[in-house]
Amino acid sequence: MDDMLFDGVEITDDILMELAKELLPRSYAPYSHVNVGAALLTKGKKVYFGCNVENASYGATMCAERAAIYTAIAQGDRDFEAIAITGIKNGDLGEPFYPCGMCLQVMKEFCDDDFKIIVEEGMNNVTYTLKDLLPKGFSL
Repeated sequence: MDDMLFDGVEITDDILMELAKELLPRSYAPYSHVNVGAALLTKGKKVYFGCNVENASYGATMCAERAAIYTAIAQGDRDFEAIAITGIKNGDLGEPFYPCGMCLQVMKEFCDDDFKIIVEEGMNNVTYTLKDLLPKGFSL
């Protein structure tokens, strides 16, 4: 799945979440059995994608959120509007997948406090801001 430009098309939270779900089969999670997909929307209406990739050396594991953000940065985009995050644990849907502390700190580096973070809670998509999930975040 390559990055996509949605010029003139409104990207709703639901559409962004559906795009994130398309990344779940690409996730590589042989250790945790937790597959995560993320779809990152730029203010220019371009969408970048990421999935988690685990490694036997756990510190080398890459979260879906950071994969999407780093891909966007490598392509020259740094103005982010929202990210949708979804996952499956042991093949089952059900629990929400929130960004880890490391991913939140990366978001703090590149996003405004009102950056939208969309997660599935039950059958609903719920939107938080970066400030909601990282109220005391720091930057240099």
